[in-house]
Order: sequence, then structure tokens, then C-alpha cells
Amino acid sequence: MDLNIVLSKVESRISNEEEIESVLREYNREVGLLLFLCLLQKLCEELIRILGKDVQASCQTMCLETLRILSRDKKVLGPVATKQGMLVLAQLAALQVTGESVPEILEVGLVVEALKCLCNVIFNSVAAQQLSAEINLASGLCARLRMYTGQGLSHEVALFSLRLLFLLSALRTDVRSCLRQELKAVDLLIEILEHILSIKWVGKYEVAVDLEAPPLPLEDNERAMEALKTLFNLTLSDFNDEDGAHQLRLITAIMRHVLMIKTQTEDKTEELHSHAINLLSNIPVLFLDVMISVQSQGGIEEYSGKNMDVIQVLLDFMVKRIDKGSNFKEGLTPVFSLMTESSRHHRDIRKYIKAQVLPPLKDVKNRPEVGTTIRNKLVRLMTHVDTGVKQSAAEFLFVLCKESVDNLLKYTGYGNAAGLLAARGLLAGGRGGGQYSEDEDSDTEEYKSLKPFINPITGHVEEPMPNPIEEMTEEQKEYEALKLVNMFDQLSRQQIIQPMGVKQDGTIAPLAEAISQCNMESCSSDSD
Repeated sequence: MDLNIVLSKVESRISNEEEIESVLREYNREVGLLLFLCLLQKLCEELIRILGKDVQASCQTMCLETLRILSRDKKVLGPVATKQGMLVLAQLAALQVTGESVPEILEVGLVVEALKCLCNVIFNSVAAQQLSAEINLASGLCARLRMYTGQGLSHEVALFSLRLLFLLSALRTDVRSCLRQELKAVDLLIEILEHILSIKWVGKYEVAVDLEAPPLPLEDNERAMEALKTLFNLTLSDFNDEDGAHQLRLITAIMRHVLMIKTQTEDKTEELHSHAINLLSNIPVLFLDVMISVQSQGGIEEYSGKNMDVIQVLLDFMVKRIDKGSNFKEGLTPVFSLMTESSRHHRDIRKYIKAQVLPPLKDVKNRPEVGTTIRNKLVRLMTHVDTGVKQSAAEFLFVLCKESVDNLLKYTGYGNAAGLLAARGLLAGGRGGGQYSEDEDSDTEEYKSLKPFINPITGHVEEPMPNPIEEMTEEQKEYEALKLVNMFDQLSRQQIIQPMGVKQDGTIAPLAEAISQCNMESCSSDSD
């Protein structure tokens, strides 16, 4: 609060007691808060000073615990987000930042607290993020993590080292590029995952699956998820060289293994699988054939010579997320994207998924969105309030139908599919731009017998409705018709509704514009 305003209120002869009390209360609150923040900043400064001195490890650990709590507040990080402050924390975390050999970890608890402080400070301070790049903190972390598969690290040291690496890769694009190209972090993280998951290779891109293996321990699961999150950041950009293609195939094979294992709790298993799916959504579709090009190991029988175990896991994951009924955008979009692109480019995957999601129609007496099958659940999502969710669900079904409008409408009805068709310019019918085989879809005898009676808008056979004008006189019919015309006219004049038409390219437009385009094309054709 401006001090001049406070003085004017206090000095004014016309201010009453309530006004003076109110302005002073507000002033006291703001001044108290400023003084409190100043004291916290001073405390941070003194903690950094003490940590830079040669004091006992127990004192350093207690200082770091205090600093970790304070570092959750962005407003007090000024004294910490300095080059001196960052170097002190990096030294206490036993990270190599000045070119010397990797420091030995003498006090695990001290190192863990320093790593936690670095995570908080870097997450909350842009200045600290810049300084972390300047002192090459990522290089020190990679040097530390290379000890993971050799000498071994304690769970917490490895976990918070991976978490700090994840933050740096997420917040700094320059650090992300350095990690990929100079520090070879992708190969490092692959090795770490191989170590955590005890991976045994039985082929160039095939991991042995032990059906009797115990669930993944919770601590291993935590470290694996941090590694997956970091790999997700590092695979956001393209891999153009041969080594990059090899890395991506290795990652795909490891993600297949991750999706096939379980952890000690169902929630943690779902969380682990979610990170694996997020990472797979970054992998170019060219390399996703690794997921199904493995030998059958006691799971689902081979489908057209391909192992579909992991595809069934993806389907089960999708259904589980739909059944949760919340957080659809974050929970469903990645798995929709992965299965859509896999189906678009890999015929065997598309055929398998379609057999599970869109089997030949038998029941056409109920609306497509009514019921408990996977198809019913997906069709309901086609009219979800979240645009991203409904577009993802509709695109997934469209690809399963080989981007054929007729096939899509058979399974969903025109009303549910109208949004997708309008966006793709296919309201008049036809096909999308994908390349698919010409094999015909087989219809059941039940569907063929009822097809003439299916309402194309709702997608199901409707009970005959009584004719409301059957018993009306001609005068009553004329009256109701004029009444309806007037209602439409009123809604149109108030711009509540607008007459629309379909243009030649299949997109919708105001009726006048659509008619005008048709007339112009007709005139052009006549002149030719």
C-alpha cells in the first residue's frame, strides 16, 4: 500500500475512525508480510553462508532441511539462486561441476537433502535454471548416474538425481539438447532402465518375459518412472541418424516390457504404464512394429503372425481410464494418439484392435452410445464436452473404419460423427486421406436384415412413431406449418440459428455462401 494514501487518511480531518482503522490494518498486514519475507530471505542468505563453511555434517544436514522447506516459496529464493549458492548446493550434493573427478559420497543423508534443495530451487527459480546451465549441472548428474550400474547408488541418491535431471530437461531446451548430443543421456537412461528392470535380451529388440517374475518393487518403480519422464523430454525432437533409430527401437522394446510387467500395487502399475505410453507416443510410428514383432511367450496367440499381448494391455488401459470417468484429457489423449497412429500405419494392429472394439454388428436396436461395450463407451466420448477428448475418440474410431465415412456411420450414427465429418470436410461422405487395404468388412446376417430400417442419424432401429398430423384437418395442418415457419424465421432473425449448407469440398458454410459457390461453379461449367 502507498504510504501517501495512509498519511492522507490519518492526517485528514474528515476521516472517521472506521476509515483510519481499516487503512492502518491493511498497512500493518502488508508491512508485516514484507518484513517477514525480508527475514526469510536473510535466513536463506545465512544458511548458504553456513553451508559454504567447513562445519559438521549434522549441522549441514539440518541447514539443508531448513533450506528445503524455505525453497518451496519463490519469493525468498534470491540469495539461493546465485552462482555461489548453486555451487555450494552442487558441492554438497557431491556433483562434479568444476572439472574435477566425481566426488565421493560420504554422507548419504546430506547428499539427498542437497539434491532435494536443488530440485526445489531449480523448479521455482528461472535464475537458478539459467545458472544450472552455466555451471553445467547436467554433466555432473550424468557423471553421477553413470556410477549407478557400476558401483551402485542408494535408492534416494539415484531417485533425486534422476528427478533433478528430469527437471533440467523439462525446463531448459539448451540443456535438453546438450543431454542428447554431448552427454549421451539417452544411452545412459537406457542402461539405467535395463539395470532397474533386470532386462535380459533374447533378440536384437526383444526382451525376455518371465511370467513368474515377482512384481516390480516400489523403489525400483519410482526410479524407473523418473527415467521414463526424462526420456520423454529427450525424445520430443527427431532422431535422424542411424544411431537414433537404434535407440528408438531399443526404447520401444523396453516400453513393451514395461507394459507387460506389474508393480506391487494396481495404482502404481497404472502410473508406470501411463509413463510408458506417454513415451511411446513420442516414438515415430515406423518403429512401433517392435511392439508386436516378438515371439509368443504364453500370452495371446499370435494374430496374423504377430504377438498382440501389448496391444491388449493398451486396450485394457484405455478402458480402465474411460471407466474412471474423470481427467479424460490427460488420462486418455496419449493412449488414443498411440493406438490411432499404430492402427493407421500397421495393418495387423488395426485389424486386431477393430476386432475388439468394433466387432461385426449384431445389436442395432439400441443407440450406439447406449451400453457397456468398448464401442458404446467410445461413441459416448464422441460428444464429450472437451473438444480434445471427443476429437481423439472420433479419430480413433475413424481410423479403425479405414477412414470410410460409410463404415463409421454404421457403427456410430450420423449424429455422433457429425463433428468429425464437419472438421474433415466429409459431411457429404467419402474417405479420409489414409492408405488402407481394400478388403471388405463382413456384415452379420442380423445387420443385413435390419439395415433398411436403421435410422442413419441415430444409428439404430427405431420403433415406429405415430403420425401426429394423421387426424388433423387440412386447415389444422396449414396452421401448424405456418406456425413452424414463423418460429424458424424468428430464431433466424435473432441469429439464434443460421441456415447452413454443404459446399463442394464437403465443409459446411452459411446457406447463402454455399448456394453462391454452387451458382458460380455452375456458371463456370456452362461457359466452358
